[in-house]
Amino acid sequence: MTTIKVVLGEDHALMRDAIRMVFDEAEDLELVGEAGNGHELLELVARVRPDFVLLDVQLPGLDGLACLEALAAGHPGVRVAMLSAVDDPQVIESSFRRGALGYIRKTVNPFDLPAAVRQIVEGTVIHRSLATEQRGTARRVAGLSDKEAAVLAELSQGLSNKEIASRLWLSEQTVKFHLRNIYRKLGITSRTEALRYAYEHDLAPAAKLEQAS
Repeated sequence: MTTIKVVLGEDHALMRDAIRMVFDEAEDLELVGEAGNGHELLELVARVRPDFVLLDVQLPGLDGLACLEALAAGHPGVRVAMLSAVDDPQVIESSFRRGALGYIRKTVNPFDLPAAVRQIVEGTVIHRSLATEQRGTARRVAGLSDKEAAVLAELSQGLSNKEIASRLWLSEQTVKFHLRNIYRKLGITSRTEALRYAYEHDLAPAAKLEQAS
């Protein structure tokens, strides 16, 4: 029997205790490490090289979505499932888009977790995206026009006004006009705030957000 090595990213001690107790009873699963924040989690994964990561969305230091991106880039062979109390459809959708293979709510019976991990590792669980047009959802929520959403998407890639203008076949003045409308509709005042909105609505990678901060 092959043992599945699991790392847990969870900042609540009681939840860690419950999961540890359950995994101790599973012959084919081994909890090889626990981390209470995102930076510790990435260091732990690099050190112990697990097969699987159970990851809370709301980790301090570096949140679960940012951890997902870092794991996908640095440890593409590690399978990841989110374990979270957050049931926001946009957060769930963003998790899948960033590489999560499952999204487990914390209302789950802890004794069901080993089976969920096994099924994800074996590929017998297939997730279905909750929204097929995440960018369209973000646009509708903010009241952005199609062109404004396109400008925001290009801005989220770290492009200058001149580069955005070239990519979208617009004048720089028109780009500035769209940016003013975007700021007004989103209630923000800077490119960094716009980038944060784009990241939170799955329009920009975390790396771009960190570069702008």
